[in-house]
Amino acid sequence: MHRVLKFEGAAPTLKASLRVYAGNKGEFHWTAAKRATALSDEERNYLQRSSVPSYHFQKSLPRLPVPKLEKTCERFLQSLTPLVSAEQHAKTAEVVARFQQNEGKELHEELVAQNKRDKHTSYITGPWFDMYLKDRRPVVMTHSPFIAFQDDPRPEYNNQLLRAANLVVSSARFMKSLREELLDPEVFHLNPKASDTDSFRRFVRRLPQSLSWYGAYWYKAFPLDMSQYRHLFNSTRIPRPERDELYCDPTAQHLLVMRNGNFYIFNIFDRDGNMVDEREILAHLQYILSVDDPRPSHPLGVLTTADRDTWAKARMQLLNAAPSNETQLKLLDSAAFCLVLDDEDLTDPIPLARSFLFSDGVNRWFDKSFQLILSKRGTAAVNFEHSWGDGVAVMRYFKELYKDSTTNSFLHPQSVPAKVDSAKVVQKLDFKLDPYLEETISKASKAFDERTASLDMNYCESTELNKSIAKQYKIGPDSLMQLVVQLAQYRLTGKCVGTYESCSTAAFKHGRTETVRPCTTATHAVCKQLFEKGSNATVQDIQGAIQECSRVHNELTKNAAMGQGFDRHLFT
Repeated sequence: MHRVLKFEGAAPTLKASLRVYAGNKGEFHWTAAKRATALSDEERNYLQRSSVPSYHFQKSLPRLPVPKLEKTCERFLQSLTPLVSAEQHAKTAEVVARFQQNEGKELHEELVAQNKRDKHTSYITGPWFDMYLKDRRPVVMTHSPFIAFQDDPRPEYNNQLLRAANLVVSSARFMKSLREELLDPEVFHLNPKASDTDSFRRFVRRLPQSLSWYGAYWYKAFPLDMSQYRHLFNSTRIPRPERDELYCDPTAQHLLVMRNGNFYIFNIFDRDGNMVDEREILAHLQYILSVDDPRPSHPLGVLTTADRDTWAKARMQLLNAAPSNETQLKLLDSAAFCLVLDDEDLTDPIPLARSFLFSDGVNRWFDKSFQLILSKRGTAAVNFEHSWGDGVAVMRYFKELYKDSTTNSFLHPQSVPAKVDSAKVVQKLDFKLDPYLEETISKASKAFDERTASLDMNYCESTELNKSIAKQYKIGPDSLMQLVVQLAQYRLTGKCVGTYESCSTAAFKHGRTETVRPCTTATHAVCKQLFEKGSNATVQDIQGAIQECSRVHNELTKNAAMGQGFDRHLFT
């Protein structure tokens, strides 16, 4: 007799149904090991094998434009209109006019001249890195946001060990694809039917890199800057006096794992650069979860929550405290990324969000380019340090990771860990601390607890208002969300509030972000219609006003994406 089993998320070579025969002596099962054996090296090691090299468009990307000074001044004044009185606005306009004719003009000409000299980059690159790296505040809650994954749609895959192992495997596949420039280039397709095709890829890959962007533009496809991807893996922010350093070692093959404030490392690639057997990864993570190493009395990770000057001084002391500390710090700094395994069994959204954002600082290393965090029940998130890059690279990794780990899982609930001696393979890092370091850690921990305790966090979930409904009424979902912020503030205080929304300028070489200023005269008008006494606005009036908010917001967003805001220009 026989049964037919379907393997969800199997690779293309295994998507056909597999026959499992049963007889008097038992059944023969396809295990994850047999599945791995059936896969080719390409299918195992690479998440993607793009015919167009990952960085093919970098050389020909257009440069971020420097806005005209008069347009910047105009946009700045326009953003103030709903926030200040007519008298205040008139006085500000006088100041802006003097600035535009005098020091503003000189500074603008200097910036334009500098931009012409630095043709290899954008005018915002240097100042923006300085803005982050010279900031002496702690990175936590300042420069370390998080993004939470949805649960795996298959409940049996949501336990901490299995999900962590699958996420590591998918990360390694993403990482190897990127290292060998086989990850699909980041391209915005205005007309996907015409450009997201094999013929488009054959065309642009034949073009020299210096012309490739123009070829894509002919198809109405817009390649995005991928320079930040080089710091996605094997990267960390190192505290230094006055200005921190971004460090990257693209040759490192190991993963950093944190549990209960302890550090562990093991290789996820072999000496040939191929991903190690996924069952070995499973075995090593199972070992780390099983060891009963006590929580350190003075957990080193807490130092990454301190202000950067305190941490820079402590790091120097750490290097001097014992020769072995330098070697082990290099292993932390160069690791592919930091996998965090928490022991808390959190289910409520607020405690879970607080854990993903900052936790108690013990089982974290906030200096890494990103931390992949898993709670006891397998809920996962990415917390990333912001100085090296913005949301484009992180969101690409985040989306690809979720898709691959949930639809192409290499490990399954029946997977058996490899028979390896993980105690000999997994290395625990043991730092030597002196009294100064112990005292610094204790003070940093106390200061961190006081700071995080002052943060209130709550949420409101609406099932009646969603993206589909917004689009049905021709309202942009993002503009609606920004309008809600203004409405809440106006209802509480009777005033609008200046808000900041980041918009990527990755359409340009070394673009970072520009600011959208969502508080507009259009949002102000809706606030008055809804909450001002004596308003006689009809439902149709309000609906039209909300649609106008969406139109204005979309225009501001398009301008920002094209580098035509005012914040970055004034910043430099």
